[in-house]
Amino acid sequence: MRKRTLYSLLLMLALILALIAAVWLRKVAPPEVARLLPESDAIVYFNLRPLRAATHLERAPVSRSPEFQHFIDATGIDPERDLDAAAFALHRMDDPAGPNGPVAYSEVFEGRFDGARLARYLAGMASSQEQYAGHIIYTIPVEGRRLRIAQLGYDTIAASNMPTPEQIHSMLDRYRASASPFAGSSLLASRYRDVPLLSSAWAIGHVGLPFSERGRITVFGLQLPLPEDTTFVASLRYGLGTLHLRIEQIAPTEADAARSTEALDALLRIFQAIQPKIEAQSDESDNQVMREFTASIQIEQHKDRAVLTANLPMQLLKKLVTPESAILPDSSDAPKPPARAIGR
Repeated sequence: MRKRTLYSLLLMLALILALIAAVWLRKVAPPEVARLLPESDAIVYFNLRPLRAATHLERAPVSRSPEFQHFIDATGIDPERDLDAAAFALHRMDDPAGPNGPVAYSEVFEGRFDGARLARYLAGMASSQEQYAGHIIYTIPVEGRRLRIAQLGYDTIAASNMPTPEQIHSMLDRYRASASPFAGSSLLASRYRDVPLLSSAWAIGHVGLPFSERGRITVFGLQLPLPEDTTFVASLRYGLGTLHLRIEQIAPTEADAARSTEALDALLRIFQAIQPKIEAQSDESDNQVMREFTASIQIEQHKDRAVLTANLPMQLLKKLVTPESAILPDSSDAPKPPARAIGR
């Protein structure tokens, strides 16, 4: 009798430990939308729930193109309201002058979708359809490119504008095997551990690719002293009304990290020196927000990494995420912030 009681207690303890382990693994594992992405040069992820709660993104006035408004009317999907999470894979293109430009994208979106309405819309837009792994892949021509879209589940959509279907096939294959909390691309396996815990948004890999120009990274017309294939780990973490920004450049050696730290620090000093001239052309409220942001920037070296940290005021974040109008085929080839959503 005692042995049976002991065995029962041990079995119950084992089940509790297994449950705790499963919950912990799910917590530290990469988000599912990121695990579904194919092999790529970089990954960008957004958890839009805390972003929506902090900025009330869905309440902001939006200027939409007629095509985008038609998409919303036809599908019932309002991205500011219905998207919960999004992950983007960035693929370097061998021919930067080709229809995809220097970078192509594969994307996974999670949210609230009316599958039947979306399927009807995609079928009407598609030039062809393919059955793969029990799903329909819709191919939509967009400005000389082929945008492939598939509904993976009732709350998940995948898309890719790569020239071949390999990437969309890979995402469908990963979806069938998505039970593993540590599935995903080799980049995710090697770099996700560097992402700070509880980050609402993060990026890993060669995330400077969309901003590359003549082999360097250019942001808002300012050329950074870093090559376009620099490996970064960037993150945004929400806390006490402020978003904490952290960007790490992973350098080949500590000496390279020291040079990057010095160069970025010099660039920051130059920007701070010309900031009064920039402020003279802006509103005082905007100037105050930018002053708070630039005053919080710190650049340090941690062994083989150059690390930039800053506090991103919520007012500045709201300006950066003010919705623009695009979720489906977009008419420009220029790189855009991934948050604009499905398909480019």
